[in-house]
Amino acid sequence: MPDFRKALSDDKIYFFDGGYGTFLQSRGLPAGMSPELFGLQSPEVIKSVHKDYVDAGANVLTTNTFGGSRPKLGADVDVIGLNREMALLARSVGGDNVFIAGSVGPTGHFVQPLGEMTFKEMVEIYKEQITGLVEGGVDLILGETHFDLAEARAVVIAAREVCDLPVALSMTFESPSACLTGTSPATFIDTMQNMGVELMGTNCSAGPEQILEVLENMQPRLCSPLLVEANAGLPELDENRNTVFRLQPEPFAEQSAKFVDVGAKFIGGCCGTGPDHIRALRNKVDGAKWKRAVPQEDCQMVLTSRSQSVKIGFEQRGVIIGERINPTGKKQLIAELQKGQFTEAMKFAEEQIAVGAPVLDVNVGAPMVNEVEILPALVKEIFAQHSAPLSIDSTNPDAVEAALWEYPGSPLVNSISGEPGRMERLGPLCKKFGAPFILLPIVGSKLPITCAEKVEVVSELLKQADDLGIPRRLIMVDALALTVSSKPMAARHCLDFIKHCKEEWNLPTVLGLSNISFGLPARELLNSSFLTLCQGQGMAAFISNPNSVRLREALYANEVMLCRDPQAEQYIERYADWTPSGDGGQSGAAGGGKKADKSGAENLFDAVVKGDRGSIVALVERDLEGGREPFAMVNEDLIPAIMEVGEKYERKEYFLPQLLQSAETLQKGFEKIKPLLEASGDMEEKATIIMATVEGDIHDIGKNIVCLMLKNHGYNVIDLGKDVPAETIVNAAEEHGAKIVGLSALMTTTMVRMEDTINLIKERNLDIKVMIGGAVITGGFCDSIGADGWSTDAVAAVKVAKNLLQ
Repeated sequence: MPDFRKALSDDKIYFFDGGYGTFLQSRGLPAGMSPELFGLQSPEVIKSVHKDYVDAGANVLTTNTFGGSRPKLGADVDVIGLNREMALLARSVGGDNVFIAGSVGPTGHFVQPLGEMTFKEMVEIYKEQITGLVEGGVDLILGETHFDLAEARAVVIAAREVCDLPVALSMTFESPSACLTGTSPATFIDTMQNMGVELMGTNCSAGPEQILEVLENMQPRLCSPLLVEANAGLPELDENRNTVFRLQPEPFAEQSAKFVDVGAKFIGGCCGTGPDHIRALRNKVDGAKWKRAVPQEDCQMVLTSRSQSVKIGFEQRGVIIGERINPTGKKQLIAELQKGQFTEAMKFAEEQIAVGAPVLDVNVGAPMVNEVEILPALVKEIFAQHSAPLSIDSTNPDAVEAALWEYPGSPLVNSISGEPGRMERLGPLCKKFGAPFILLPIVGSKLPITCAEKVEVVSELLKQADDLGIPRRLIMVDALALTVSSKPMAARHCLDFIKHCKEEWNLPTVLGLSNISFGLPARELLNSSFLTLCQGQGMAAFISNPNSVRLREALYANEVMLCRDPQAEQYIERYADWTPSGDGGQSGAAGGGKKADKSGAENLFDAVVKGDRGSIVALVERDLEGGREPFAMVNEDLIPAIMEVGEKYERKEYFLPQLLQSAETLQKGFEKIKPLLEASGDMEEKATIIMATVEGDIHDIGKNIVCLMLKNHGYNVIDLGKDVPAETIVNAAEEHGAKIVGLSALMTTTMVRMEDTINLIKERNLDIKVMIGGAVITGGFCDSIGADGWSTDAVAAVKVAKNLLQ
């Protein structure tokens, strides 16, 4: 039996088969019938197609299982059995001389937040299909025609959980620059190489000439073999209204032969191609030798999101990893995280991206925060709105794993230390998910101070990583900056260690920049100076507050001096108008540099179409001040705008990320208008309800929505706001003759204050009902403090109020 992994590394060109759909239709596949189910009914037809491709010179046969997953086949089909039988059919024709690729196509569903399915659910779906393919004896698992990076990753992870066969992944691109969900060819390659995929490429899309540009866009960091399967041109309708592909075998072969020049090792055909196309292709290319691609860009590590790659390396620009999403010293952020709220965290994300941070560190470690739930939830919230890759930062391995299950690309994991068992737990996870990680030179409670001490620790950690089969492309070392106020030689040792990592291990380094200046005045002066020294020694990234003007100035100046900003282009763009202000470094034109030029929206319609979340509220306010009616703003601008976004999406001018951004913008505009869109005044006047967030709690978003819902149902709602003492609440209830008091708390530390109000109402012998709500509130807690009712959301709150007044 030939070994496919050996074929991946020799100098031969191999040939895949061609399309199956139109070919099977010519051999009896009824219109609209699943080719997989047809294969079960007519196995001899499938075998005949396989044989024709082998006779045409195909070295690799794909199984008739492209749509062989549960969502495509239905609940009553034996998925494992079908895939096993289709694999056995291909093997029966190919024998031991032809490789059998288990075909795994899209499920037809999107992973959250683009769709309803969780990533784990999709992995389980693919595990079922792949199990059958493995039982049928395939030589490799081939994910093909995928158009969402998250789904492509699900195929890879499912395959790794089922077997140790080689994995190939072929993505289809709507244009040379991006797929349906916004992933570029280069980002696809970066992510798949991080995951250790042995063979990757593209199929379908268009004809060979159009697909060539996609391949060229894959080249910058490509170091793996390529698989290319083009269509026989674009589909057309003939005079009988049948779908046909016009590109004939000879011109198809002539055009596809050019794929060899850009690193293709496996070549075949997709829609519209048949045995004659493969025969012509083999005749044209046979005898050519494959040359492994040499990356055009020199970088040691790449982080990815669904739509963006960030290169990290000695010849790359220094990367700021924004540190602001960290609870340390941030009371409001802690309070929100404890209740599962992300308003403050999202504000930090937007601020850091606005000043140019290419990567965001995400840390939710704080008392009373369930990191296993909150970290992945926040990660999902951020990548749904922003394209910057994330750094998953936690000392809790379970939280890190949970976040990895949610992320659609290659995040950075911060970090893996020498703590017993941490490398064994997190190292394989990072390898499995293709997540680069920071190696932290700490073992036990002792901090290594000297360069030699750090080298000793990291050497042992690298040995552990090597033993686990973790590639060096996933490893970055924390240079561990210690404060010079207590350890005067800390900076010198740190610089020596950075140089060692570069020259001896060829590994990029990162550090938390602000640690160096702790306890000293003018900290940004020290930090920026230290940044310059570190970059001079080869440091590739640093964790810092990107809002620091002085740091950004130093960074851009350093890039010029290190010859990483050709003709000082970016430096000039940002600092052409720079002038010293004499304020200790917090200076420079426009806060130390020009922001990227982004045309702001001029009206509500444009704001939604452009996804300009930052302008939408101001534009709503401007229109309201100008006398526009709220209903007119909704009907004439907001709704037509989101319809335009939908049309752009259909025309492939927008991808799903832009669609989501516009939807978020629309939502933000609605939130501003909602208070003005209340029900007409002829509703029957109902009871008065006092609403308040309890003392010590500053969260009122949920309460505000409840107030709106209650008002829309005719209740006279008096909102006392947030952080309201019990006596103020009860006094207001007495003054206004309220029948109900509604209390909100979103923190476990403040929910207990609800009982203060209940006790005071009892002391005054008032006939007032109390309903409570909030993310942390349960029925058991409601009973324990003597409240009359509780709700989980605003809709439920209306029902509770109605029941309490009966």
